[in-house]
Amino acid sequence: MKVLAIGDVCGSIGCRKVMETLPRLKKEKSIDLVIVNGENSADGNGITPESAESLLAAGADVITGGNHSLRRKSAYPLLESNPFLLRPHNLPAEAGQGYTVVDLGYMLVAVINLCGVYGMEKCGASSPFAAADELIARAGGDGARVIIVDFHAEATSEKKALGFYLDGRVSAFFGTHTHVQTADAAILSGGTGYLTDLGMTGPTDSVLGVKKEIIISRLKDGGTDKFMLADGPCEMDACVFTIDRATGKTVMIERMIV
Repeated sequence: MKVLAIGDVCGSIGCRKVMETLPRLKKEKSIDLVIVNGENSADGNGITPESAESLLAAGADVITGGNHSLRRKSAYPLLESNPFLLRPHNLPAEAGQGYTVVDLGYMLVAVINLCGVYGMEKCGASSPFAAADELIARAGGDGARVIIVDFHAEATSEKKALGFYLDGRVSAFFGTHTHVQTADAAILSGGTGYLTDLGMTGPTDSVLGVKKEIIISRLKDGGTDKFMLADGPCEMDACVFTIDRATGKTVMIERMIV
């Protein structure tokens, strides 16, 4: 089976890129399951019912979240009612959950969403290691043979450490949040497909999706202008994990920038 994971969607411009690109890519790559990180899919940041629905309409099966998932209270009812809209499981509970099971007909796939601790202290996240242990046990009890983890974290070291900790216990593990795709796609020794960060879905001529002039001013001169998404041509950063149905192990990885 093939799982397509798509990096952090930046605002309405990123949503449009997904809507334009995903249907074709699903067909070309014979994708069985699509996971999209949508925690910044609303203009400004966070996620709204409108941005979530646009990603689902484009072909996302599961939308994962991050440190901004609970920023917009308008999303809380959807987080509660739609089991395929996730927020990190180890954030303080306000709405929603960080775990779901997708029934593909021929097998069950568990999707786990976690948040990092280092560099993200304001989120108040509890240990992602303990949360991962809890949810992997739950997935086994639910009969899921394939387990996918989106770890929304700042520190590369934390992503690498959790990836190695879960090697052989999950089918695929990828990081989100830093908006720059890493070049370290690998199949770990236990058969877990791994990528430190998927990247983003947003304007290419930008600093992590934001207008470059604003970020340059902030870093160079201490500017305080509000973040505004850049415009222009967009990229969709993603990765395809090919997973053996019998073993639940990754057998091939293809990262891409579309």
